[in-house]
Amino acid sequence: MCKLGFLTSLMVMIAFTSSHAVAQYTPPTQPEDSAIFAKSYNPLRFGDRHIVAPMHLPDSVDVKRATQNHFWRAAAETFGFNIGLWAFDRYVLDGHYARISWNSIKENFRHGFEWDDDHLHTNMFDHPYNGSIFFNAGRSNGFNFWQSELFAIGGSAMWEMFMECEYPSTNDIIATPIGGAAIGEVLYRASDIILDDRATGGKRFGRELAAFIVNPMRGINRIVSGQTWQRRATSGRQYGVPPISVDVSLGARLLTMWENSEGSVAGAAAKIKIEYGDRYAVNTAAPYDYFSFLIGVQGIKSQPVINRAEIIGRLLSKEIVDKNSVNLSVGMYQHFDFFDSDTIDSYKSTRTLSPCAVPYKLGAPASVGAGTMFRVKPHKSWSIDGNLHVNGILLGGVLTDFYRNYHRNYNWGSGFSLKAAVNWQFLNDRFMLRVAYQLYRIYTWTGYDQNFDWSTTPEGAPVNIQGDNSIATFNHLETELNYLLTKRLYITAGADFFTRTTNYKDLRKQNAGTTTYYPIINSKQISLNLMLTYKF
Repeated sequence: MCKLGFLTSLMVMIAFTSSHAVAQYTPPTQPEDSAIFAKSYNPLRFGDRHIVAPMHLPDSVDVKRATQNHFWRAAAETFGFNIGLWAFDRYVLDGHYARISWNSIKENFRHGFEWDDDHLHTNMFDHPYNGSIFFNAGRSNGFNFWQSELFAIGGSAMWEMFMECEYPSTNDIIATPIGGAAIGEVLYRASDIILDDRATGGKRFGRELAAFIVNPMRGINRIVSGQTWQRRATSGRQYGVPPISVDVSLGARLLTMWENSEGSVAGAAAKIKIEYGDRYAVNTAAPYDYFSFLIGVQGIKSQPVINRAEIIGRLLSKEIVDKNSVNLSVGMYQHFDFFDSDTIDSYKSTRTLSPCAVPYKLGAPASVGAGTMFRVKPHKSWSIDGNLHVNGILLGGVLTDFYRNYHRNYNWGSGFSLKAAVNWQFLNDRFMLRVAYQLYRIYTWTGYDQNFDWSTTPEGAPVNIQGDNSIATFNHLETELNYLLTKRLYITAGADFFTRTTNYKDLRKQNAGTTTYYPIINSKQISLNLMLTYKF
């Protein structure tokens, strides 16, 4: 349900932002535009991007209105969402976990937090999406990014302690509010672009409906406050219209094992990239005035619908170089990363120390670090841009070859990530070459005792553990070549290389009569993509 709602929101956002597509940059027309605004929106800064719509500053009246705080309304919406979700789980789904009582609440407080064993997509994608609802209860009631995070924390804590008869989850109380802030701010900014209080009739209805789908909490607040049908002289957008780029790719994907014998799968696939704001803003401490968003979806048998999601949101930045041919900025960025796949076929090696049959899984919903972005245009016919990020991962999860319990086949942990990307555009954008590399190092600190008698536990399995005591390294190398067919339509050929190396520090495994201590497992996969890409 959460993934469907998120995908619906995404498609609505693309439809409305692209409906105002223009061929190139259009200068702003507000009489109050300053020299700083003119500099920030210099079209040369976006020469390597297709800007969807004319860029405009927000009106001061709209900014003042959007930043008026309504605490009790925000708190009531956070509380009400939890009650509504619980009622759905209890009376529609009849979930055993929703049969709460005063005794279950007291037991939650007595026992405290533990690691849970839900699916990776549940913990790393669905819960952060729910966190975005809590976050936007605050955000759409006038609170800023940091203040709204408190509503996400409060909503998550209420759910964990009161709304389930399962023990509160350590991973959820981290992933839900932090990942929820990343998704929530993206959806808030998207709904801000869609809304236009000057519109009337069917056009107004369409915009209000679309904004409601993208950001339900903002839609509810506009209905409650009467803004939904109030016509005004200004657009009502808190952030005006910043530079926005949207790329949509449709085609096919082949996923195959590399050096293993679990086969291949292929089918339809799509990729959506959105870039919002100015990469090289002068100096800013406004969270998410720049962000990039990427999501990969597919229709492949046995594989998850969403195979990848990535958000990089700038928290603050400082411009180092600003010239017509060179731009360089440094800053702090929040990251949300999600990679998912499932078993390709039923074959499983009989070797004890063979890699897991699932190709790869990784989630990092709580990550932040330092980054730099640069652009160099030494010649009018070609340019190079790129970025480099170094991040700390507070919470991450990565596929394991051994631990299995309930829906869980991954280890929890923390660690760091490195990201680097270079884009080369040449022959006046006829060719575009992208090479990107991501490294994730996840440390699972607390494993389980292999000598422990699991039959003594209520469900015959270990409880409250991070997984296998291990150090996992996950690498993703992405290559992509775009060739211009006509106007904004490109043919895109790409290859993704996934490798995972996991060192199991406390394990010993029997293999053909031989005991292996601290095994090291390597897993490799390749994904090939052929698509048509349209740059709106």
